[in-house]
Amino acid sequence: MKTLKKLMIVSAMILSCCQLVTAQNSKIQKKAAKAAKVKEMLDAQSYIFNATYVIPQRGNARSITYGYDVVVSKDTVTAYLPYYGRVTLAPADPSDGGVKFTSTNFDYKSEPANNGYDITITPKDGNTQGSKDVRYLRLNVSYNGYASLQVISNNRDPISYNGEIEERKINK
Repeated sequence: MKTLKKLMIVSAMILSCCQLVTAQNSKIQKKAAKAAKVKEMLDAQSYIFNATYVIPQRGNARSITYGYDVVVSKDTVTAYLPYYGRVTLAPADPSDGGVKFTSTNFDYKSEPANNGYDITITPKDGNTQGSKDVRYLRLNVSYNGYASLQVISNNRDPISYNGEIEERKINK
């Protein structure tokens, strides 16, 4: 009877170990699939950076509501982000606050980094409203899709945003 109990305990332990290994393998597979999806979106230049947190150079960092983003495609970059900080040259249009622009003439450079990718987007069209102030956007994306965006401007303090990237859905 004692050997039967021991045998049942040992078999239960073996089964639980097998389930643990299976769960770990599925986690690894999910991480690998997420990393592949992130790489695919970045290579295709078809994604959206959704900002959830803003970190100004001066003042306190804060959470921001849904709806602030940067949409990237092969031919257009559109930014709609809040701005908190010092502006050295006020915009001519008072409604031009924040980091708001659409650019169709830009440089896009993506490089592998330690834990993901470094992407630099440099708008080149100086006549587009809003983009004339933005010198470049630097996006650091991790393999799991979390990202940090730094906006460097000509007439404003630098500002950073944290968030995630997601796939850009194309309506056909």
